[in-house]
Amino acid sequence: MTTAIMLTIVDLLMTRHAYAVFAILLCIGLYMMIANEHLVKKIIGLNLFQTAIFLFFIASAYVRGGSIPIVHGADGAEAVHVSPLPQVIVLTAIVVGVSLTAVGLALCLRIYAEYGTLRTDALREVMRDEDVLPGETDASGAPATERSTGGKEGGDAA
Repeated sequence: MTTAIMLTIVDLLMTRHAYAVFAILLCIGLYMMIANEHLVKKIIGLNLFQTAIFLFFIASAYVRGGSIPIVHGADGAEAVHVSPLPQVIVLTAIVVGVSLTAVGLALCLRIYAEYGTLRTDALREVMRDEDVLPGETDASGAPATERSTGGKEGGDAA
């Protein structure tokens, strides 16, 4: 029984190797986005994750023996055709992914110029010291932005 299951799994991986690569890339990308403290490594993980999704779309659209979806006359009506829609979607997603990567790297440059680090734990610590981390409260429960201005609007002395 166990040998039959193993042979089935091996046969499945041999015929559907693109899905195995998809799963591996997806897991690595997700792990990099969650576990890394460095922002550039998180962007690289996001790119791996996106690449896995692209591979999944292309692999799922594959049709063995399929031809281009241009029908010439009545004799080509019964042939198996491949849908061009997944390729169009992936092409659009690649453009969006490159744009997202560019914006993310530009933000990383700006963050590094401002704070001198790209590690999220160090950024939280620096921002906490500067009282610019949103959601922080002092002992009285007042937001951190009010604490830094003394709780007065516009700095007016009353």
